[in-house]
Amino acid sequence: MHDHRKLGRELNLFDTDPLIGSGLPYWLPDGAAVRHALEEYVRDLERRAGYQHVYSPVLGKRELYEISGHWSHYSEDMFPPMDLGSEQVVLRPSLCPHHAVIYRSRSHSYRELPLRMAELGGMYRSERSGVLGGLTRVRAIQLNDAHIFCTLDQVAQEAQSALDMIRQAYQALGITPSHYRLSLPGPGGKYVSAPELWKQSTALLTEVLDHSGLAYEAAEDEAAFYGPKIDVQVTDPAGRESTLSTVQIDFHQPNQFDLHYIGADGAKHRPVMIHRSIIGSVERAVAHLIEQHGGAFPAWLAPTQLVILPISDTEMPNAQALARRCTGLGLRTKVSGPDEGTLGARIREARLVPYQAVIGAKEAADDHLAVRLRTGQRLEPLPAGDVLDHIRTLVEENSTDLWHGVAS
Repeated sequence: MHDHRKLGRELNLFDTDPLIGSGLPYWLPDGAAVRHALEEYVRDLERRAGYQHVYSPVLGKRELYEISGHWSHYSEDMFPPMDLGSEQVVLRPSLCPHHAVIYRSRSHSYRELPLRMAELGGMYRSERSGVLGGLTRVRAIQLNDAHIFCTLDQVAQEAQSALDMIRQAYQALGITPSHYRLSLPGPGGKYVSAPELWKQSTALLTEVLDHSGLAYEAAEDEAAFYGPKIDVQVTDPAGRESTLSTVQIDFHQPNQFDLHYIGADGAKHRPVMIHRSIIGSVERAVAHLIEQHGGAFPAWLAPTQLVILPISDTEMPNAQALARRCTGLGLRTKVSGPDEGTLGARIREARLVPYQAVIGAKEAADDHLAVRLRTGQRLEPLPAGDVLDHIRTLVEENSTDLWHGVAS
């Protein structure tokens, strides 16, 4: 059983320091490589699906969150406001108010909808010290967030498309959801009081789940304060369940921010806002990936994709030249030379690296590579160019296979 808090540190992916603070992990170079690959994959997936990317500040005036409803429903989980002259500013607990304001800053026609706005941005939660741990419960979060502004008759299709994107990403990441949940409101004042809107949004999400053919369970008191949501649940090796991805329908914030578009009739109409996150927070996604794969990430996500192992110092110039070729192809490569130990010891040290290329005198002379997969399978020596092209193709396809039909 893998614990990402222990394994992540052993693999030099992330760490913490009391001087920085609890719940504020920092990323080491190998962890940053994993995070960068993950972020770029998500951004590319979103671009291909017609999303437009934006950047917005991590601070906002308190008034912004009073309008959105976060201040009245969520302030206990927010950091205290900071006085800035005559104003108070707050570290944002969510990106959606900023995106609502960005939408509102320009006029929109029904012809532009659905308008899909995405950002991988920072947000902050005032988590209690007792619940902080590793990457799963942190105070500074990088969220893969997106908001779709659309007409009412576009909602079901857009929510379905978002759910399909989540399933596509999970396939590339090698993640298997434990189950799907329709998260509904519960009793008390935790939720926006708008019974008809809750009924309408719940019916829409139920339609999406039923149409998808996915088995799901309904759970009360798990909704966002402004609307119900589809939660994609994952389970860690210890059996602990958490939410990784969500699709939410929101009628509340478009009303609060007076959002509108001009319809075919020339009149103003209110859009619906769909909140959607493919991988949730980068921190929680990487934590789950560490535990799910035991550090043996899919090749496209691995911090080092190819380690080059020259048998002796004589082959070091060839190994270094090969590393430069790999870098030029966009592959993350390291050279592990004889000064780092015997060949067997170096192979064991690189056990989680997807591809291990041994270079002896014959391989150096012929420009061939004797590739060993991390599964232990050894391949016949092949021309170096063919090997690198094959690896690059699998990486670019975000494949979970290491070689033809050989799973990671």
